[in-house]
Amino acid sequence: MTAVADKPPVRERPPSRWAAPPRPVWEEEPSRAGVAGKGLVLTLACLAVLFPLWIVVVTSLSSRKTIDEAGGLVMIPKGITFVAYRELLSGGQVTRATVISVLITLVGTLFSMTVSVLCAYGLSRIGSLGHRWFLMLLLATMFFSAGLIPTYLLVQSLGLTDSYLALILPSAVSVFNILVLRGFFMGISQELTDSARIDGAGDFRILWQIVMPLSRAVLAVITLFYAVGYWSAWFNASLYLIDQDKMPLQNVMIQLVQKQQAPVGLAQSIKTGELSGLAVQMAVMVMALLPVAVLSPFVQKHFKKGMLTGAVKG
Repeated sequence: MTAVADKPPVRERPPSRWAAPPRPVWEEEPSRAGVAGKGLVLTLACLAVLFPLWIVVVTSLSSRKTIDEAGGLVMIPKGITFVAYRELLSGGQVTRATVISVLITLVGTLFSMTVSVLCAYGLSRIGSLGHRWFLMLLLATMFFSAGLIPTYLLVQSLGLTDSYLALILPSAVSVFNILVLRGFFMGISQELTDSARIDGAGDFRILWQIVMPLSRAVLAVITLFYAVGYWSAWFNASLYLIDQDKMPLQNVMIQLVQKQQAPVGLAQSIKTGELSGLAVQMAVMVMALLPVAVLSPFVQKHFKKGMLTGAVKG
């Protein structure tokens, strides 16, 4: 009698990241009509979002002749040209405004995150000095504010008018973001911080080596919030900046789109017919939307964990 060789164990395939999560036993299976309806609604929602973006991108890549034939915005591309982007990035006002916006976003986000993390960590330590009073003071600022005129007078009295600090300091901290960070920090196990403190670690070391590595999700979300806020801000620049050469990209875009005021070099190209004013406007919009569109997918996976956990715990 021949011995039957043992069959190697069959390895189960790991679940795909795109697979639907297991359905609870009490939940009914969706019908075909329901699945088709959900798919149709999601498809229409995606088209409603992507179609305007498609028109903006295609128009920015179209020649003056194509735009004139379409009578304005272009939906179907007829040849691609990067003349508008080449003129915008040729070292003029738009290039300078882009660099200014990038620097303000980087410096402002770093400053805001530093202040917010330190404040949230201090408020998450129950029983710390003045914990309750500082928390009540921050909460009061969410419901009461001095208003626009006192804020402008304060910025003016500090000598920040026509300075880049006026674009960072007045809106550097969001109380809502601090509360979300505080809720997440309070959800971290107290035993971890207590054991580190017994080993001789101070508050800053505990924050840097224990709390922040465990809070990557919420830190990524709050960082994106601050970065998008600085990148998209235009009101403070129009209020506090006087020199037009210091204007960030959003304010230059407003001049191009709403006021129809193109920089000198671009205005000459538009006047001679080498460039379409509409293509320039759409190209500036693409440049303003591109950083947010690129960064958002990388942070999207952290939104559910970061926001919901930080908002519920504590």
